[in-house]
Amino acid sequence: MARDPLAQTPTTEPNGATVRTSDNQLFCCKSIDKLIADANQPGQRLQKTLGPWSLTALGIGAIIGSGIFVLTGTAAAGEFFQAPSILHAQVLDIIVNFLRGGGTTSVLMHGRPPAGPSIAISFLLVALACSFAGLCYAELASMIPIAGSAYTYSYATLGEIFAWIIGWDLILEYVVSNVVVAIGFSAYTKSQLAAFGLNLPDRWSTPVWESGHWTGSYFNFPAFLIIFILTVLLVRGVRESAEANNVMVAIKIGAILIFLAVGGALVNPSNWKPFAPSGFGGIVTGGAIVFFTYIGFDSVSTAAEEARNPQRDLPIGIIGSLIVCTVLYIGVSIVLLGMMKYTTFVSGEAAQAPVAYALQMLGANRWSRSIIVIGALTGMISSLLVFQYGQARIWYAMSRDGLFPKLFSAVHPRFKTPHWSTWIAGFAVGIPAGIFAISDAADLSNIGTLFAFVLVSLGVIILRRTQPDRKRVFRVPFVPWFPLISIVLCGGLMTGLTVITWLRFVVWLVLGLLIYLFYSRHRSEFGTKGER
Repeated sequence: MARDPLAQTPTTEPNGATVRTSDNQLFCCKSIDKLIADANQPGQRLQKTLGPWSLTALGIGAIIGSGIFVLTGTAAAGEFFQAPSILHAQVLDIIVNFLRGGGTTSVLMHGRPPAGPSIAISFLLVALACSFAGLCYAELASMIPIAGSAYTYSYATLGEIFAWIIGWDLILEYVVSNVVVAIGFSAYTKSQLAAFGLNLPDRWSTPVWESGHWTGSYFNFPAFLIIFILTVLLVRGVRESAEANNVMVAIKIGAILIFLAVGGALVNPSNWKPFAPSGFGGIVTGGAIVFFTYIGFDSVSTAAEEARNPQRDLPIGIIGSLIVCTVLYIGVSIVLLGMMKYTTFVSGEAAQAPVAYALQMLGANRWSRSIIVIGALTGMISSLLVFQYGQARIWYAMSRDGLFPKLFSAVHPRFKTPHWSTWIAGFAVGIPAGIFAISDAADLSNIGTLFAFVLVSLGVIILRRTQPDRKRVFRVPFVPWFPLISIVLCGGLMTGLTVITWLRFVVWLVLGLLIYLFYSRHRSEFGTKGER
């Protein structure tokens, strides 16, 4: 009789012992009971201080960053490169042209087409994809209230090799996205200080390496400094970090509401025509670009071990933050593209700071423009804070499972935070942010996050089949259809990314697999050295 490939050996371990679920280490799953038992080990226990509002604010803090003030204009106007290259073509365009004509002669290789005012539909499409994925995260987070997010869920459902791949993928997502935001924070701060006559020297406030050459700068100190300050805050305690994030979330939501009120009075309906200049292809491409602005709701699940009532509060935080941010994103895109024609935001200052540019060009008063600047800066800081928090928890979880050195899972005796993981994560982001200028790194975060969403959605389907009787405080409706819709939508958005993004992602995964083969698999609980 053929064995069901999804069937697993029961893995309840009342005494905390390690039980193999497969003869092949790559496909060994760690039982939920064992994950929870490990989280309660002395010296590895985190302090439970977060309630539903703090978790929702954590999600909003991560989702609403600089993207709402920057990427909306970029996605609406499209992206163009001087030299045509198949590497800059989006995968969806290549597939469509190949199916139509059997070749790639008509592929757009100069960039990505503009979405125009239909960027509002792009935001809605991405929100839809994220909502289905968010439901899957909510179910798994309520079942497995353990730090590690998609990494932990994959370890419990798919096996060690998938857990490693997604953990390595999440490292890419968090590190790259925060490097991008830190560099943006530095540039934005530099320009705003210059408006007040305070000019930071270029040698200490611009990237050292850009576009393949040395710039003559010594170090981008503001980019490093903001990461260092946030690292100190995160080491000192999650409660203090959450309180700071709550204040910043309130400030940036207030700034967005002011923009909607002031900008709404400056809307010219003729700017909404044509609504979709590039058709559905432009909407999908716009969605692939603005997906970067939605990255973050999954970071709520990394706070599982520090939530007071994770089974109830994690679903509230995940779904609540998604709803709030979707409404704000669609509102900003409709107002901004009604204020000025989408072609305005192709390049220059209009592309770099579209919201501030539109307000200035249309004569909005100075105080409202200042509030937008404050909102953008606090948005960046809170996004950096939450992602640095989530990144350290991913490393902490992987270390606790033996896939990373044990140093990463050490908990500070006084502050009850994974202090070594937090410090290492701080320097892993701060130093590259002080040296490099990463122009298209946002796409790397997008593809990594979408890949994580696919695996989490798949995990819900598998656990419903392998452990149907386990208690679920929150349940995704219409399984397997909702998780399958999430997989299809997230996979579709991945096709809107460029060829070079896919190549870089594959290179990163190959590097991670080499580390796993030569180091991590020998030290995990299921490896020959880590098994007990």
